[in-house]
Amino acid sequence: MNRPLATSLSAALFGAAALTGIAAAPAAAVDHDTAAHGAKVAATPSFEGTVALSNCSGSVVKMPTSQPDDPALVLSNGHCLETGMPSPGQVVKDQASSRSFTLLTAGGWRAGTVRASKVAYATMTDTDISLYQVRSTYRQIESRYGIEALDVDAAHPTQGRDITVVSGYWREKYGCSLDGFAHRLEEAGWTMKDSLRYTADCRTKGGTSGSPVIDDATGKVVGVNNTRNEDGERCTLNNPCEVDASGQVTVRPGIGYGQETYIIAPCVGAGNKVDLDRAGCTLPKP
Repeated sequence: MNRPLATSLSAALFGAAALTGIAAAPAAAVDHDTAAHGAKVAATPSFEGTVALSNCSGSVVKMPTSQPDDPALVLSNGHCLETGMPSPGQVVKDQASSRSFTLLTAGGWRAGTVRASKVAYATMTDTDISLYQVRSTYRQIESRYGIEALDVDAAHPTQGRDITVVSGYWREKYGCSLDGFAHRLEEAGWTMKDSLRYTADCRTKGGTSGSPVIDDATGKVVGVNNTRNEDGERCTLNNPCEVDASGQVTVRPGIGYGQETYIIAPCVGAGNKVDLDRAGCTLPKP
């Protein structure tokens, strides 16, 4: 996983090495990957709609059914939950939460804070997502902070499209292209299906977990960033491997991955309520 940062639970899971050399998120935004990597500059999109968590990144998102007076939703990773990473097979739904999220302006500056009312949904089975419901509506967030939510694309992402991973935690952007899709992605006992595979330019890091993956052409969210093979190992923590339909395993050192978000749209109905029994919803159930 793109390791969550700065929580005691994270330290317990990943050891002290996971926190070594980690500084606070920068005050100003950085409009590129990391200069030392010589990666493609990501000119668009902006930071508007992204958020910083205590240990991860995220975004305020709208589904096709979302209305201005609905309680807003914040999208991140399942492994970024404040209560710890869900076990394989575990699904969290409608769990009370008071977690706070720092809203960012288009330029990456702090605009204000919103607070969760509950974890509407979270899992690390077949995918790696968390969806928080917050106490403010979209209309209230826009009126008070001038922040518009990001739209989640209801269609499957397209191979070859230019994408940007926008990290609210680091106020950094990672620009690359969608290289393809991993039939199955396996990492330390967790299995994710039909994952996004980035080209090598998106060199994500700890703290970028939960960042929205945005299609540059449409400006819509097509995925949520979650992991990268850091050391070239096979299917271990922080070193996911790909498994094809025939069972063949492929390791791609240095390559990052995200989870598709179009699968969330059919599961969100009136009032932004997550309903796993809605037609077309394929998210795992508790």
